[in-house]
Amino acid sequence: MKKIKKIINLENLLSLIIIICPILDIASFLFRNKFNTNYSISTFIRPIIPMIVFMYLFFKRKDKLKIIGIAVLYTLYGLIHLYLYKKMMTDCTFGTVIHEAQYIVNYSFMILNLFIFGSIISTESTKKIQKSIIISLSIYIVSIYISIITHTSSTTYIEGIGFKGWFESGNSISAILVLSTFIILSFLMKIESKKTKVYATAILALVGIYLITLIGTRVGLFGFVLAIVCFIIAQLAEKMAVKIGINKKNLIILVSILVLLVILVITAGSVTIKRRQHLKNMENTIIDESTGNVSHLTGDLTVIRNKIVNNELEEGFMTEAQKQSILDLYDYAEKYNISNTNTRMQQLIYHGMLVKNQKNPLLVLFGNGYLINTNELVWEMEFPAFIFNFGILGFLLYMVPFLYILFKALKAMIKNFKNTDAEFTMLLLAVILSFILSTLSGYTFFNSSSMIIIIIANVLLNNKIKEVNERCEK
Repeated sequence: MKKIKKIINLENLLSLIIIICPILDIASFLFRNKFNTNYSISTFIRPIIPMIVFMYLFFKRKDKLKIIGIAVLYTLYGLIHLYLYKKMMTDCTFGTVIHEAQYIVNYSFMILNLFIFGSIISTESTKKIQKSIIISLSIYIVSIYISIITHTSSTTYIEGIGFKGWFESGNSISAILVLSTFIILSFLMKIESKKTKVYATAILALVGIYLITLIGTRVGLFGFVLAIVCFIIAQLAEKMAVKIGINKKNLIILVSILVLLVILVITAGSVTIKRRQHLKNMENTIIDESTGNVSHLTGDLTVIRNKIVNNELEEGFMTEAQKQSILDLYDYAEKYNISNTNTRMQQLIYHGMLVKNQKNPLLVLFGNGYLINTNELVWEMEFPAFIFNFGILGFLLYMVPFLYILFKALKAMIKNFKNTDAEFTMLLLAVILSFILSTLSGYTFFNSSSMIIIIIANVLLNNKIKEVNERCEK
């Protein structure tokens, strides 16, 4: 009985959550793409362990009323957001109320996980979590190579460019691998076991080869290069901060890694370059029928704009605010020569125009709906979507807890630079990168697995902040 209790403890349950992430992701992909189902077994399995852990923590804590109050706040926000979404729905709306509710549930679940991991992970349990990250990353990368070797890998883009294994999204798997790389590099030099250190380094090498040469995303290519560069700089900064010289042998190794990385990117990053060239070639194929020139919007948006101008748009397809925002977007794109393949820029301009044209304080507070627009205008840039689509309150509820940890870390680093180490720096950079990826790539906080990686980076960083502050006080 004692052995069972020792195995089934909260720390081990959190480790299990981390380790099964790639397995659940694969299961989700297979159910959706091979069995053609909208839901997979992972949808039901994923929340089980966190809910069990939360219930245990809830009954153990004394501040139950505070937790209930916070839960009520998130629930009320979600219900009001969905009510407004239902009222705003038109024929062009991309998702149902149920689909919109999935985003509310996922982001609320993210905060629940932040609470759980933050309550359990301590300095003593950090090593166990670190090992879990290495195991999880191993499953991800080995499964991807197996899928490529067996010719069962899905392609990153619909044009057939890149390999993303048995996973749903190329950008999401890129974010997971890059953020996991940052976390592992944060503690790589402190691993005591030589075998574990060699194993972790080998896994990172496999990840690097894949991200640079095979996946075809900019997130993967530049993210991994950035991780290695940051790791080298962080190591040098740590040595300088404590005034410890770095020996010539280590310096030669670090410089050699950088040189090899640059050569690899230049010679083997062809998949990503091929994708960029493909988009460039597509620009001249989208013609605006009203002018006969190359359009500055996507093909579908150009058609919608012309229908609005000619008063041919079906009644109830869009609200007046949405129509005006399309017209404003068209004029802006024409004026500033926006590329028709730059969908993220088009979405950014449109959503800014939409908030201005709606002139509705309730929508500013609670959001105008993530899936309320036509599919090409559903925002890929996740971070700004929190402000516009989920409103000021949504941004405060979902993003501020993470921003609070980030600002605490920056304050600790500025105030106590000499007491920070490479581990602190890499974790801080991982947290910063999560916001960058959320903005440039999207679906970073929403994706259940990358969400867990982000939470771990934040919790480990928060523990390092306490450690740095305590060291400074001594």
